[in-house]
Amino acid sequence: MIRKMNKNDKAAVMTLIRETDVFTQPEVTVAEELIDRYLDSPNQKDYLIVVIEENNTVAGYLCYGPTDLTEGTYDLYWMAVHPDFQGRGLGKKLVEWLVNAIENENGRLIIIETSSQHKYEATRLFYARSGCEEVARIPDFYKVGDDRVIYIKKIK
Repeated sequence: MIRKMNKNDKAAVMTLIRETDVFTQPEVTVAEELIDRYLDSPNQKDYLIVVIEENNTVAGYLCYGPTDLTEGTYDLYWMAVHPDFQGRGLGKKLVEWLVNAIENENGRLIIIETSSQHKYEATRLFYARSGCEEVARIPDFYKVGDDRVIYIKKIK
């Protein structure tokens, strides 16, 4: 089941973010800031967050929002599935849900950015298998040897 995140989900989402063992502490801090903004300011529209449950347990989450100054473009900011639930197609379900949600808003494009570090290799393969196209790399963006890799997923 995919549904909007609520305040009762925060601890579970923070746990799964940490336990993926991919995100650095500064990244975890930023993810939590976006979660808090979403939960504390329900009228804001910059960050929208959903969770996916399996067996009544929060197994993953997705944070996205419309890209400022564009028509129909959205950013996928964060997505993670708890390691105990990986390999069950939950990430695929989250992406399919996102595509449908954006399509319902007459969206046309999703932008996804990630790192070129080795620990993100599975993430990059996941995006490629999900029909996302790598369209750019900015060398040494995050730090020397760590490129920003940009994917797009066209909706229509």
